[in-house]
This record gives sequence, C-alpha cells and structure tokens, in this order.
Amino acid sequence: MNDSQFFHLVTEKYIAAALGAGGVPVLIPALGETVAPQEWLARVDGLLLTGSPSNIEPQRYGGMPVDGDFNDAQRDATTLPLIRAAIDAGVPLLGICRGFQEINVAFGGSLNPALHDSPGLLDHREPKGAADVRYGPAHPVTLVPGGLLHRLIGEDELRVNSLHKQGIATLGRGLVAEAHAPDGLIEAFRVADADFAVAVQWHPEWRFADNPASRALFAAFGAACRRQQARHDQPGRRPA
Repeated sequence: MNDSQFFHLVTEKYIAAALGAGGVPVLIPALGETVAPQEWLARVDGLLLTGSPSNIEPQRYGGMPVDGDFNDAQRDATTLPLIRAAIDAGVPLLGICRGFQEINVAFGGSLNPALHDSPGLLDHREPKGAADVRYGPAHPVTLVPGGLLHRLIGEDELRVNSLHKQGIATLGRGLVAEAHAPDGLIEAFRVADADFAVAVQWHPEWRFADNPASRALFAAFGAACRRQQARHDQPGRRPA
C-alpha cells in the first residue's frame, strides 16, 4: 500500500520459475468473493501459490490473534476457496511457503504461529543479510521414501532454505507428508488422489535453474499443467 492505494504484486522469481516450467504466468489479484473461483479456473491450467510477507489470519484455522502479525484477509478470501475448487476441478497446484500453509488450512489443518518459541523445534526464520544469505541452504529435509518428491527428485535428502516463522501444527485431512525437517516439522506434502497438488515450505523458485531438485519440481508442475490443458479443448486458453 502506498498513499492509501493498494497494489497486487508478485515477486519476479516466481514469474521466472513459472516461465521455466513452460507456462505463461498471469497474476490473479486478491479480489476475495468478488470473483468466483470457477471464473479463474476456467482461464488457467495450473495454480502457483506463492510466498508472501503476510500470514494467514489465525481465525481461519482456529488460532488466536498474534500481536504484530501481518495478515492479508483479501488473499485468504481468494486463495482458500480457490484451492478447494481447483482440487475438485483437477487443476494442478504448487504451493510455496505461504501457499504451502494455505493448502494445509484449506484442508482443515492448523498452523504453529511461532516455531522459534516452541520447545524442540528449530528456529526456521530467515537469517539477516543479502538475498544470497537469506535464501542460502539452512537445513536438510528428509524425503519420505517412495513419495512423490522422492520419485521426482531421486534423492533421500535435500538441503533447503528456510524463511518462515510459522509452520504446520496439524496436517490437513487428505494431505500426505512428503518431507520432514530434522525437528520433525512437515516441510512438504501432497494432496492424496490429486494428479498434481504439491506444496513445500521452502523456496524452490530461488535460482531454480541452478538447483536440480527445484528444476525437477517445476518440470513436474509444468507437465501437469500441460496435461490439464490437453483435457480442455477450448479456444483462447493459455497455460498459467
């Protein structure tokens, strides 16, 4: 917001990653209930739910208000219904950071608003410094053997960045864990029975082309979007 005017923004790194997946990225503005989810889904072949400085409103998952928390009610009102509608319509999903948390909440899961204050859990907040420091490898994650990510990436363990203070408290119904941090925190999951609906707590979009695991993830997302496009033979449709 500037001078009482709001802006609908997306960081360029997400745009670059969507292009790298073979898509034509289009920003969906946070219009809440103004536009029905089906209106958006008729125009895209996939949804990339990006990270954000904002957090989901705690009342969305039965939590208590947090002092100084930065929320985005309009984004919540847009993405949470859109997620469920996308799954029902078979539209591929890739959730990153806030998007990861949104999918969990949309499926009835809850969040821990302050991992760093929770006994036994790591401090997952981003380090201070330049972007290369903040997005640098922070800790390993162990991929669930035989899971989707394990098959896509072909590794048992990855080193990932960590730029979040919130995380999963309870996993939503119908979600399957795909990766865990050393403290046991769920760092990735998929939606069971979906063609492609995957979410990660880290930021694979950061310099994705230099990271084989990130390239594999975005390639799989792009392939799922092309499958969705092929299922619709509608003039004027473009991949998202």
